[in-house]
Amino acid sequence: MQLSISYLSMKNKDEQEMQKLNETTADFIHVDIMDGRFVSEQTEDDEKQIEWLSHSKKPLDVHLMVKNVNKYIDKYEVLKPEYITFHVELDKQINIPKICDRLHQAGIKVGLAIKPNTSLGKLNPYLDMIDLVLVMSVEPGKGGQTFLAQSISRIKRLKMLAHQHHFIVEVDGGIHNITSLQCKQAGADMIVVGSYITNHEDYQKQIELLTL
Repeated sequence: MQLSISYLSMKNKDEQEMQKLNETTADFIHVDIMDGRFVSEQTEDDEKQIEWLSHSKKPLDVHLMVKNVNKYIDKYEVLKPEYITFHVELDKQINIPKICDRLHQAGIKVGLAIKPNTSLGKLNPYLDMIDLVLVMSVEPGKGGQTFLAQSISRIKRLKMLAHQHHFIVEVDGGIHNITSLQCKQAGADMIVVGSYITNHEDYQKQIELLTL
């Protein structure tokens, strides 16, 4: 199981902290983008964030919690992320197949995120177009929330579909040493971990406490 570190709860986003992230054994850096509209929170200045992230030696896993998906793809594709993920709940407002095509043509893998209370059936029309499903195991928008137990059955159901449709299952929200094991046993391919790692001085030590 792969690990994507979310730095959302980090106090400092400077060169020293990026160096600490680069030196860990994590597979990805998870980039949460919030517009204050799709979720109530809003992330910091995009230009500053892009400059900081340009020093990452790890591939980027970008999660857009925004309404205007294309606007933020315009901004963040300059970083050449491995994945850009946006929300399936926007399906009535945006053209999901067209965005999938756009990202694939740019050499970027496509993810669709799904909120805890959204039916998994909403993903069905798009499963052959995407590379990743991001299971939100908390309500999106804030770090440090408690893992929702019903996420385990959702991971299992998606993992059964993944073999047929060829996407990976990523889980984000409330992940720590115990819930990481639960996610792995349910079949998750990747977990996103934030405050469990970044609230401590020694990032690598915290990573080693996780079941991957």
